Amino acid sequence: MGPLSSEQVEAFWRDGYVVMDDAVSPEDLADLKSAVAAWVEESRSHDGPWGETMDHRPRFDVQPGHSADAPALRRVASPQEVCDVHLRVMRDSPLVDAAAQLVGPNLEVNNVKTNCKQPGTTTEIRFHQDFAYEAHTNDDMLAVLLFVDDVTPENGPLEVVPGTHRGPIFDHWQDGVFTGTIVDDDLAGLDEPVACHGPAGTACLMHTRLVHGSAPNLTDVPRTLSIFSYRSEDSRILHPNHLPSLHEGEVVRGEATGRIRCVAYEMPIAEVPETASFFDQQARGVPS
Repeated sequence: MGPLSSEQVEAFWRDGYVVMDDAVSPEDLADLKSAVAAWVEESRSHDGPWGETMDHRPRFDVQPGHSADAPALRRVASPQEVCDVHLRVMRDSPLVDAAAQLVGPNLEVNNVKTNCKQPGTTTEIRFHQDFAYEAHTNDDMLAVLLFVDDVTPENGPLEVVPGTHRGPIFDHWQDGVFTGTIVDDDLAGLDEPVACHGPAGTACLMHTRLVHGSAPNLTDVPRTLSIFSYRSEDSRILHPNHLPSLHEGEVVRGEATGRIRCVAYEMPIAEVPETASFFDQQARGVPS
């Protein structure tokens, strides 16, 4: 048994997502808040993206318009490489046990990131499917979006379209450019999105093929998600990871079997970003 009830497991496979309470300990949550606050403060001394990941792109990304007086940190790539609490949560927390219930029992790390929406910034995420960025041999994969701050209907909550993980993998290219977004014509045929909100410490576990996005933060308080992505141990990536890290492929539950499982699907292969994060890719195209 794990932290999810049988009803929650059923809901995940029916709807493509499930929300769990108390996904990390109070101590880990407090440490995550402190780490993010320190990065926001550090961002004041930079006028653009900074740091370096293993593929030599910046680790810390900022929204256009960022300044010392109005910091706009929006992404930390592979934070577990530079932050003990992110590494600890990635390896050993209730959210890991929940992920193993859904796509385990043998579970390995895909990638980790922290997404921030600072007060008064225009940071948004256009509707997309994670799998369109990261083709694997099978799609038993999910992202655990941990609410580091309270998430409300007003501060840019995650919005998901239930059931879309069982539908097509949409084209995320526009006119020969990988924009990482689903065009409005395709979105028009889907149901209305559902917002996921709750107190800090809540998490949404989301299937890799679920259509999702989020609007800007319209409040005067931050909205931060630390996102831990996992895959079944028998799922192998088919192109370079868009968020490479030292921990990709680390088995955090179960065991390494050395097996590969394949399923049939077709999709255009993604373009690996050349800048700090996928926000620049999404800015290259306007859904239409």
